[in-house]
Amino acid sequence: MVAHLKLVIAKLKRERFGPSAERGGKLLDQLELQLEELGVSATEDELAAAGQDRTVVPSFTRKKPVRAPFPAHLPRERVVIAAPAACPCCGGKLAKLGEDVTETFEVVPRQWKVVQTVHEKFTCRSCEKITQPPAPFHTIARGRAGASLLTMILYAKYGHHQPLNRQSESLAREGIDLDVSTMADWVGACTAALAPLGRADPAACARRCPAARGRHHGAGPGQGQNGDRSGVDLCPR
Repeated sequence: MVAHLKLVIAKLKRERFGPSAERGGKLLDQLELQLEELGVSATEDELAAAGQDRTVVPSFTRKKPVRAPFPAHLPRERVVIAAPAACPCCGGKLAKLGEDVTETFEVVPRQWKVVQTVHEKFTCRSCEKITQPPAPFHTIARGRAGASLLTMILYAKYGHHQPLNRQSESLAREGIDLDVSTMADWVGACTAALAPLGRADPAACARRCPAARGRHHGAGPGQGQNGDRSGVDLCPR
């Protein structure tokens, strides 16, 4: 504000002897008076602020942050750095004095695999009858998805509220091509297989899996997230 007034005053001083000298002179006097009042007011504010009581904050020493230990239930992988066979200074024999352990938090990346279950055929040399072990059990009849894969898809959908189309896109970035319709069929088959659990004890099922319902984010009956057709109640009453 002060700088603006100074600029206006300087312009008026240059135009003081122009065609409207009388009007410009009156305006110049008003602006100079206003600038003087602003200067006095600013000085009073500075003196008032300087006279106020100030709070003295005592100095302190910043403590070194203490790292919390890693969860005890996580498995530990022990990697021992090989010690020298002899003393590097004199070549004498070394005896263990102790050890320092440095822990690093790591993760094992998700790996995909195809499990080939072989049930061989055998024939009897006496009666020539063919014998073969039964086919392995699958959660979904004639399905190619394992129990761990189905569990991952169901938990991501109902536990993390991640729609099937986003799961499909995430798997595609890992080189796994799973169509949304295929995943929706799997989810529907799993909900049908899990329905007896909800009917056996609905109250316990509702307590343990309150998020396991197909109607998330305002989806209507028969609709899941993002309109996929797997919107089936995992815990039917």
